[in-house]
Amino acid sequence: MIAMQLASPAPIESAPLRAAELPDPEPAAGELLVRVRACGVCHTDLHVAEGDLTPAKLPIIPGHEVVGVVEKLGAGASGFKIGDRVGIAWLRWACGECRFCIAGSENLCARGKFTGLDADGGYAQFARVPADCICIAVKPLS
Repeated sequence: MIAMQLASPAPIESAPLRAAELPDPEPAAGELLVRVRACGVCHTDLHVAEGDLTPAKLPIIPGHEVVGVVEKLGAGASGFKIGDRVGIAWLRWACGECRFCIAGSENLCARGKFTGLDADGGYAQFARVPADCICIAVKPLS
């Protein structure tokens, strides 16, 4: 697949994102492989590219405003079928134990993990994502 990858944060004027040819990802257990149809550009992505937010790994594929189509299901992934149109959430994981999670405000979890910051995001042809972090499943247009 082709992806826009960040190897080292730098001022955006220096074009820190580079096109890279990478192997197509395979979904692990409980994950979906989503063929990306569109990915928005958010100011948060600029913060990642410029180093204002520290990515968990480098290189990383930014992008968290992702919509696409389910391409493959990992073992045990349920609630989706190949061809479903989906949106991928910014929040990739939350602890479920802190006061924010217990109150239903998982987006404030101090141990939260995020798409495009802690794991590869949507500036690519494919995104691998836990099935439980899909924020929308859209019915096909009739």
